[in-house]
Amino acid sequence: MTPHAALKPTFRFAPSPNGALHLGHAYSALLNHALAQKTLSDLIIRIEDIDTTRCTPALEAAMFHDLKWLGIEWQKPAMRQSEHFDVYQKALEQLKQQGLIYPAFLSRGEIKKHASATHNWPQDPDGAPLYPGLEKYWSQSKRTQTIAHAIENNAPFAWRLDMEKALSLFPMPGAEDWGDVVLARKDTPTSYHLAVVLDDAAQNISHIVRGLDLEAATPVHILLQRLLNLPTPAYFHHRLITDDKGDKLSKSNKATGLKHLRDEGASLEDILKLISWNNTEVEELLSQFT
Repeated sequence: MTPHAALKPTFRFAPSPNGALHLGHAYSALLNHALAQKTLSDLIIRIEDIDTTRCTPALEAAMFHDLKWLGIEWQKPAMRQSEHFDVYQKALEQLKQQGLIYPAFLSRGEIKKHASATHNWPQDPDGAPLYPGLEKYWSQSKRTQTIAHAIENNAPFAWRLDMEKALSLFPMPGAEDWGDVVLARKDTPTSYHLAVVLDDAAQNISHIVRGLDLEAATPVHILLQRLLNLPTPAYFHHRLITDDKGDKLSKSNKATGLKHLRDEGASLEDILKLISWNNTEVEELLSQFT
């Protein structure tokens, strides 16, 4: 997990404008901002908006307002993933030419049905059953015909990584826990896993400081970096901000947004108290950068 050569570190904060930023986002943004300031380095803001339906200009504008209210400063204009679909498509074609991905047609319901019919079917770190991968053993002609039929009938399908084949090229402990991960879908030429490694390389990100909820996915990202001949940044995973029940804050769980807290009268000092901000965590991370 050695970072690629860089004159100075480059950090990034990469939220998705599909809902309001919450305290967990505030902690991650402030932490990366503090690290960039301490090292006299750049902080890059990336807009992860591959979901063009849920991500909207209004939510993006609100996100930028929240970041400025927090005192976050960043260098260069923010990059939007939705403007780089051609880059992701090119990388997908590269993996396709290497025979490392295959079209997958089972729905989530069909995957669960397949898994329930088999005793102790493996699950990924998020608790979802692994994809059976039946299509990997189809002939090329059957794959081509099935894709054409799916497109003609507007049926969904995904492009999945052949994890076993990928690991035969670059062994990466932990990546196998995710099985054949989705790298793109019929209507979207990328997934989070593929886009994030390409974006980090394009933006010369040297140090990735993100939440512990993404630690388990790091082997998948490093594997993709090796398959695509991309540099591997240094990875660090910070504590998560949780609710009263100890659950991770998330937009899907309707976590209270920063705007709501601000409208209720919360100050920046109040936010820092709510996330238990202290400079010790910054210093501890800095000590690991050597």
